[in-house]
Amino acid sequence: MKLYFAPDTCSLSPHIVMQELGLSYDLVRVNNRTKRTSEGGDFLAVNPKGYVAALLLDSGEVLTEGPALVQYLADLEPEAGLAPMNGTLERARLQEWLNFIASEIHAGSSPLFNKELPAAVRKMLEMRLFERFDLIDARLAKHAYLMDNGFSVADAYLFAVLNWMPALAIELESWAHIIAYRERIAARPSVLAARAREAEIPAVE
Repeated sequence: MKLYFAPDTCSLSPHIVMQELGLSYDLVRVNNRTKRTSEGGDFLAVNPKGYVAALLLDSGEVLTEGPALVQYLADLEPEAGLAPMNGTLERARLQEWLNFIASEIHAGSSPLFNKELPAAVRKMLEMRLFERFDLIDARLAKHAYLMDNGFSVADAYLFAVLNWMPALAIELESWAHIIAYRERIAARPSVLAARAREAEIPAVE
C-alpha cells in the first residue's frame, strides 16, 4: 500500500492507524499547492479531488476520504480492536463519532484558516466549534477515549484535527479533558512513529 500525505493535515489520521496496525506501506508526500508528489508525479492523477489522504491499494485502486480510509484499514486487522465489527451497534457508534468529527470539527474548523474571514463570521464559527468542544470534553471527562473500549480510529481522526488549533490561534485551556486527551494520544508510539516517518521526507516544490 501507499499513503499520500501532507504535513499537518488530516492524513495523519490514517497514518497513525497504519502504525497502530503494524502495516507495511510506502509514504508519498504531496505539495497541497502545486499537487506535485515526492515521487515526482501529479497527485491529481491519483486523486482528482486534489486533497490528502489517498491510499493506493495493492490492487491498484485508490481509496480516499479519511473516515472511509481508517475503517478500511482497521478491518484489515480486526483483532487490533481499532474498530468494532461491522453490523454491530458499536460500529454504528464509531461511525457516529467519525461523522461528527468530519462534519462538526473538521469542516467546522477548516474555514478558520481563511485569514480574510470577516471578524463577525469568524466569531460565529468559533462559537459553534466551541460548543462541539464542550460535548467532546464532557465525554472525555468520563472516558479516556471516544469509544468505550479504548483507543479507536475515531481518536486518530480527532487528534489530527485538534492539532490544527494552535495554527488557528485557538487555545484549548477551557477544555482540560481535551488537553489531557491530546497529550495522551501524542505520546502513543504510533503517533511518534508516524510523525517521524513524515519528517524524513523532504518538502516538495
